[in-house]
Amino acid sequence: MQRIPFVARLFVTLAPLLLASCRPTQTAGGPAAAPPPMEVQVATVTARDVPIVKEWVGTLDGLVNAEIRGQVTGYLMRQVYREGSFVRKGDLLFEIDPRPFQAALNEANGRLAQAESAVQQAEGNLAQSQARLGKTELDVKRYTPLVKTRAISQEEMDNAMQSRLEAQAAVETTRAAIATAKAAVVAARASVYDAEVKLGFTKIASPVDGIAGLATIQVGDLVSPSGTPLTAVSTVNPIKAYFTISEQEYLAQQRAGGPDRWAKNLELVLADGSVYGHKGAFFMADRQVDVGTGSLRVAALFPNPGNVLRPGQYGRVRAVMGVRKDAPVIPQRAVNELQGSYQVAVVDDGNKVTIRTVRMGERADGMWVVDEGLRPGERVIVEGLQKVRTGAVVNPKAAAAGPNGR
Repeated sequence: MQRIPFVARLFVTLAPLLLASCRPTQTAGGPAAAPPPMEVQVATVTARDVPIVKEWVGTLDGLVNAEIRGQVTGYLMRQVYREGSFVRKGDLLFEIDPRPFQAALNEANGRLAQAESAVQQAEGNLAQSQARLGKTELDVKRYTPLVKTRAISQEEMDNAMQSRLEAQAAVETTRAAIATAKAAVVAARASVYDAEVKLGFTKIASPVDGIAGLATIQVGDLVSPSGTPLTAVSTVNPIKAYFTISEQEYLAQQRAGGPDRWAKNLELVLADGSVYGHKGAFFMADRQVDVGTGSLRVAALFPNPGNVLRPGQYGRVRAVMGVRKDAPVIPQRAVNELQGSYQVAVVDDGNKVTIRTVRMGERADGMWVVDEGLRPGERVIVEGLQKVRTGAVVNPKAAAAGPNGR
């Protein structure tokens, strides 16, 4: 008789015990209890009137940006204004050394005096020439009857007539000299005016009210009309905000009534996220659409008391384009974005979960408008969204409303 190995006999003995340990344990009342459904927080899809808001990235710029340049060539003698300060129209900013220009004005005044003196002298010569002409005409008239009676010779008559012709020529010559002298006076006066203007240009004043920028030159530098601007003055109250809209937006807005309907109460969101305290209004649209980008540049004006806003700042221009009636909205935290698509977890009346792809619209006050995929009254998960799958049964609890109903 063949003997069974000890290991085999030990396995036969322990096998029933191992099988028994693998069976599910049973409670006194029956099979093991299933785990309870996962607790999630849900929110109900509500319907409300939602403003349709559009935003564009904007750049602030002065209403007027005046470049201050030298109009004459000379050395800068002093800077009068304080950089970054508010200046009024006509306030003195810079002064160029006026001495060369004052000398030129004095010289021009001297030439004008000489020209005026020449006119007076020529007018005196004209009076003398006219007197001589009058005498020769009298001689001719007196000699005419005498030559017929042979009281005087023909030679004396010829001499009188020749003297009259010479007097007439002298009068015409003197009149031409007067015209030349008067033209010289006009030219001298123009030179005086030019010298006065150039002397006035040595005092460089602000052409507008606004904020004066940094000076680009220093005292002692040579200023010239072809040089760089000395500084710039920007009118910043009101201030312009430039932003760009697409051609499609422009056409839609024109069909809706133009900027008078949508661009009256514009908001400006500053770089720190705060909303500027004053509303803006449409100012202008560029004359043409950019053929490269298909966009149109638009400008709005915002009041700027205290000159808080400055050219070069960035912000977002916001406009309410209309109101969407009874739009279904859900909290933003109920939406899961995945590769450009949006998903929500919907809980039905049997507390079963369905993962649904939806199309989202505008956002407003922490809520998100659903364009397609949800109806008012349905429930969506706002907490625990990442832990559920389609078909799972959950224990829904109403989520507490946060700020703005989120």
